[in-house]
Amino acid sequence: MRTHTHWTTLSASDRGASVAMGNFDGVHLGHQSVIAQAQRPGAALGIVTFEPHPRQFFAPKAPPFRLMNAEARSHRLEKLGVEQLYVLPFDATLAVMEAEGFVRDVLVAGLGVSHVTVGADFCFGRGRKGTAETLRTLGADLGFGVTIADLVAIEGVEISSTAIRTALSEGRPRDAAGMLGHWHRIEGEVLHGDKRGKGLGFPTANMGVDGLHLPRLGVYAVKVDVLTGPHAGSYIGASSLGVRPMFGENQPNLETFLFDFEGDLYGQHLSVALIDYLRPEMKFDGLDALIAQMNADCDRARAILADA
Repeated sequence: MRTHTHWTTLSASDRGASVAMGNFDGVHLGHQSVIAQAQRPGAALGIVTFEPHPRQFFAPKAPPFRLMNAEARSHRLEKLGVEQLYVLPFDATLAVMEAEGFVRDVLVAGLGVSHVTVGADFCFGRGRKGTAETLRTLGADLGFGVTIADLVAIEGVEISSTAIRTALSEGRPRDAAGMLGHWHRIEGEVLHGDKRGKGLGFPTANMGVDGLHLPRLGVYAVKVDVLTGPHAGSYIGASSLGVRPMFGENQPNLETFLFDFEGDLYGQHLSVALIDYLRPEMKFDGLDALIAQMNADCDRARAILADA
């Protein structure tokens, strides 16, 4: 998959794609339906998306809401067969661009799109005045096709990023996965921590969660893909998502213990899939009680993951 960060610097071979357009936060089943309908014979499958998310641009101090960082979204889109990923910088210039100007200057003159597919609720342009029907009308005038994909529902309930956030906040990762069509994953670089886990016999890979919607804090059974480095591969384990109340710290992070693993993961990139919620964060009466609970957590996670 080729990734592009502006519409004015493309080679001829990177133009002319049939694209799905949207934010695609989570790449859930509704998003996947839009992407599937964007495929056209003889044209590369492309995605037009934005970074940062427009919601972040307009409300930078709002609580984190994203289900995925840009890295995780890119990995998921590549798995869906996307060939051209256009990540447009959402800045002051794009924020004030009128809908017609966006279509003429970005989609046509810049990307040279052959077809555009959007969800029925898609809005774009200054003040979100452009709608899917606006896009259809402009496409007819400017020479590209438009498909408007219906919203996707399960048992009458519309799939949305909001519903997925709710499931994760309530500690229901399997319900979230049912709407996503894949496990919810947290991806990023392994950072140096305080190494307390190693001293307790549970060395962990520590990852930041800044900018992401936080699932319910606590301990999870997880599947882990090590994406880079000499230990690249798939593993199982247990993760603690939280603020480490035993040690008086309050900056949330994700600490993952990989079962039956030995090696150095600092600086490598991991993808941690939340499979089942085991328990909330707890403060214990001493390290012995903490270690006993961690052993119990790992035993339970192994049993769950044997069937996952």
